[in-house]
Amino acid sequence: MNSQLRAECENCFGLCCVALPYAKSADFAFDKDGGTPCRNLQTDYRCGIHKNLRGKGFKGCTVYECFGAGQKVSQITYGGEDWRDSPERAKEMFEVFPIMQQLHEMLNYLYEALQLKETTPIYNELKASIQEIEHLTQLPATEIKHIRVSDHRVMVNKLLLQVSELVRTHFLKKKYDVLNRKSMDMIGAKLRKTDLRGANLRGVLLIAADLQGADMRWTDLIGADLRDANLSGADLTGSIFLTQAQVNSAKGNLHTKLPNSLLKPDHWLKVSIKNGL
Repeated sequence: MNSQLRAECENCFGLCCVALPYAKSADFAFDKDGGTPCRNLQTDYRCGIHKNLRGKGFKGCTVYECFGAGQKVSQITYGGEDWRDSPERAKEMFEVFPIMQQLHEMLNYLYEALQLKETTPIYNELKASIQEIEHLTQLPATEIKHIRVSDHRVMVNKLLLQVSELVRTHFLKKKYDVLNRKSMDMIGAKLRKTDLRGANLRGVLLIAADLQGADMRWTDLIGADLRDANLSGADLTGSIFLTQAQVNSAKGNLHTKLPNSLLKPDHWLKVSIKNGL
């Protein structure tokens, strides 16, 4: 991942804790309106329960990823201007932040694609798309507010689909669907030790799916919902478009194999230690 696309909370004014709304659920302990600071946000913009978010009912916070949009808006778009000190501009900041997050998310996928040896045939197209999106992130806030993100997503997605086909080309020759599925809903699916190499899992709902020991190399995981999916012992090396947020939302252990750019979450390690792995 490009270093500028990693969240640096120390250089952000807690934008995700203020701008975004959430509803009381299994992921959040209480309701919060967009534009309202979370009650756990401290005056120094740090989370008062950061070390125990899961234990306090805020699992959703541990799986959110801004892809560096927080520090970009805080330090570049607004030049270090604090929403608390500039209440007249706070609303605009909260509108700009989610747009920037989407732009940075696209950049994250594009930069990943650019580094893959299989994407050499479309290198120039990927580079041009990156330059275009980077330009958008540098615009003044008044212009960022009016960006039609959906239009840019369509164009980027066309490129990412090409990337997916190039990476999975060997497996695309198969005359069957490796999952034999007819819908995107695979909630709770029993896929333990299944050979999923090269599978297209884009946007698939794999919530609470049993993927223990599954071979998930070269899979396309963009937008796949892995909440509480059990990846213990699964091999995801070589998979594409998998994010740290997706990994954080899943279950796993020390034997789970991830792409080099991703880390095993603390809650995986705790489970492994508890189980003596």
